[in-house]
Amino acid sequence: MIDKLIRNIERTGAPIVVGLDPMLKYIPEHLQKRAFEEHGETLKGAAEAVWAFNKEIIDHVYDLIPAVKPQIAMYEQFGIEGLLVFQRTVEYCKEKGLIVIGDVKRGDIGSTSEAYAVGHLGRVQVGSKLCSGFDEDFITVNPYLGSDGVKPFIKVCQEEKKGIFVLVKTSNPSSGEFQDRIVRAGITAGAGREGAGGITTADRPLYEIVGEMVAEWGADCMGSSYSNVGAVVGATYPEQGKTLRKLMPKAFILVPGYGAQGGKGADLAHFFNEDGLGAIVNSSRGIIAAYKQEEYAKYGAEHFAEASRAAVLAMKEDIAGALAKR
Repeated sequence: MIDKLIRNIERTGAPIVVGLDPMLKYIPEHLQKRAFEEHGETLKGAAEAVWAFNKEIIDHVYDLIPAVKPQIAMYEQFGIEGLLVFQRTVEYCKEKGLIVIGDVKRGDIGSTSEAYAVGHLGRVQVGSKLCSGFDEDFITVNPYLGSDGVKPFIKVCQEEKKGIFVLVKTSNPSSGEFQDRIVRAGITAGAGREGAGGITTADRPLYEIVGEMVAEWGADCMGSSYSNVGAVVGATYPEQGKTLRKLMPKAFILVPGYGAQGGKGADLAHFFNEDGLGAIVNSSRGIIAAYKQEEYAKYGAEHFAEASRAAVLAMKEDIAGALAKR
C-alpha cells in the first residue's frame, strides 16, 4: 500500500493528506438546515449533514491530493449513524482514487488488537465468507501497550497489503508528559543503537525508543523502497522530527499539526528524505473549514468547498517552497 501512496504523491506533486474531521460547527448552516428538514434534529440529521459536507469537499479536492484522513471520533460522536457516514466516506474516497488513512489510534492487548486490525484493515470470517469491515488502506496505531499490541496490525498488513502509522511524537502540547520522558541507559530497546535487541547507549527520550521500534517492525513489512509501517510525528516538533527521520530512514512519516496547530512549510523540510519522499503532511480544519478564515472569507459559506480547494493549493505551494530551500 505504501507504493500506491507514493505513486499518488508523485502524480499530484502534493505530499498532503486532508483530515476529514467534521464538527457541526464547521458545517455551513445551509447544509445543516437541509439535513434537519429531512431527518429532524437527530443523530441521523447530523450525520447526513456531515456526509453532504464531506462529499462536497472531496469532490473539490480529490484531483489535487493523494490521500485523506478521516478521524473516527468525529463520526462516533453521532453514534451508529455517524459510523455509517464514516464507512460511506471511506468508500467514496476510494472510488475517487484516494488513499484512506483511518485515524483510529487503536492499540490494545493482543486479541483485541487482532479484532481492531481485522475490522479496519482486514477481513472477518463470517460463515464460509470473508467480509471487510471499514476497509481503510492505513490506520493509526498507538504503540504504548508494547509489541503484542502492534504486531497483530502488522500481520494483517502483510496479509492484505495494507499499512499503519504508529504514534511516535504527537503534535498535541502535552505529548511530552510521557513521550519526552528520558529513558535510562541500560534499558533494552527493540532496536538499540548497538543493533536490534541491543542496549541503549545513552539516556534519551522515550519517543526515540519508539522510533527505533518502528524501524524494526517496518523491516518485516517493506514495500519497494519504504515500509508499510510508518510513524506519526507532529509538525509542531521539527527538531524531534529531524532526529526521528534519521532513526527511521525507511518509514514514511505522517505529519499532523500543520496550519491550525501552528505548523508551517518551513518546519517540514527535515521530515523528508533526500529523494523528496518519506513524509505526508496533514491539515484538517485548516482545509475543511477554510471558508471561516479571513484569507478565504470571500468564498462565503455557500462556496465552502471552493475555499477548501484554494487552501489545498496554498498548502501545496508552501510545502514545495520549503522543500526547494533545503
